Amino acid sequence: MAYSGCTISASGGSPPYTFMISTNPNYPPLPEGMLLVAATGALGSPQIGGQGTYGPLFVVTDSTGAQAGQQISIAIGGNNAFLASIFPSTSIFHHRVDAASTSLPVDTSPAAPIYSGYLSETIKPFFGNTSNAPFPNGIPAIEVPYNQAEVPVATTLYQSYFTSGPIPANAPVEGTSNSTGDRHVLVYLEPGGGNNAALYEMWQGIYQGGSWTDSSNALWPNASSNALTPQGDGTSDAAGLPVAPLLVNADEVIGTGTASSPNGTVLHPTRFTLNHMVNYWVWPATQTAGVGSCTATGGATIGTESEISQSSPPASCTMSGPAGEIYRLKASVATPACASVSPQAAIIITAFRDYGIILADNGQSGGLIGTPDARWNDDDLSCLTSLTLADFEPVNVSSLIVTNDSGATSH
Repeated sequence: MAYSGCTISASGGSPPYTFMISTNPNYPPLPEGMLLVAATGALGSPQIGGQGTYGPLFVVTDSTGAQAGQQISIAIGGNNAFLASIFPSTSIFHHRVDAASTSLPVDTSPAAPIYSGYLSETIKPFFGNTSNAPFPNGIPAIEVPYNQAEVPVATTLYQSYFTSGPIPANAPVEGTSNSTGDRHVLVYLEPGGGNNAALYEMWQGIYQGGSWTDSSNALWPNASSNALTPQGDGTSDAAGLPVAPLLVNADEVIGTGTASSPNGTVLHPTRFTLNHMVNYWVWPATQTAGVGSCTATGGATIGTESEISQSSPPASCTMSGPAGEIYRLKASVATPACASVSPQAAIIITAFRDYGIILADNGQSGGLIGTPDARWNDDDLSCLTSLTLADFEPVNVSSLIVTNDSGATSH
């Protein structure tokens, strides 16, 4: 989105002044793509990749070298409607799982339940407006045109699906470039010019003045198909799942309404984290990074870091909660009373019943992942913490599988 601009002004001291953004890591840089003119204090950009609310520290230096600083809040609404169109409507990533409309049963595999030690943990919205101030909170994404120029990408740690990609300089980084965390970078390439829509994702992405490095990356070269990544291959998360289409975002929640009166729907499972997964995955995941092991009927140990079946489950497991498992809010669980005055949370809770949450990565138990956006209402979203992981049940989706390497559903 474009930013028409504003100007930071100064008075007192001895002009002329020089304007800059503090490099103090306790403050974020400017949103990706936004520029500050040092001589004038003018802010602007033809396209901003950043989303959410930033609180950078502006520093003004006068001609004598004297300095003064002021933190200023910059709020940016997201532009993420495109996330809903990634992958076909027949994908498991768009399939309802509520028992009433699908008759999908509870997954009774010993691997399936969320580990008992985590059940008391609340749902935690790891996204929002100012809930991670002064840094934006959530994983951002950007859509680029089909003719976006490719730049070199070097991978330093794990798997690499691409060595160059259409990753613009202003692609937003999770937590900003000051982050030492996961630093996901998500880029959706529009179809056109004879090319398919494609999804590029990086973990620990770092922009280096014309090129990028990452610790791992993943590519879905035809996001109009249902092809999954190869079995056993990781992506930018532990479960081998795509990140972008499983993020809850403000565009889908708000719909054609407003932030205070949203009327949207979330039509996909939302990715969430547990402190530890069991060391196996189920469809549609393709990888895991967990602990514990399972035993087959007959007593043989099932090799860890492998796929297990919901239709032919293990006999016993020392841990539970496999990568890729979908959990739905139980029909018996009442909608929290706070949802009546928390319309954003109410829409997300409805999605918990209809589409569920999908175990995607290791992290804080109950961590629910979405995009940063200035339109989120953090007080509203706090209603989600009224739910605990004990309110969810695993869903057996094995009857939907067409082939193991496809996310397509049979019905």
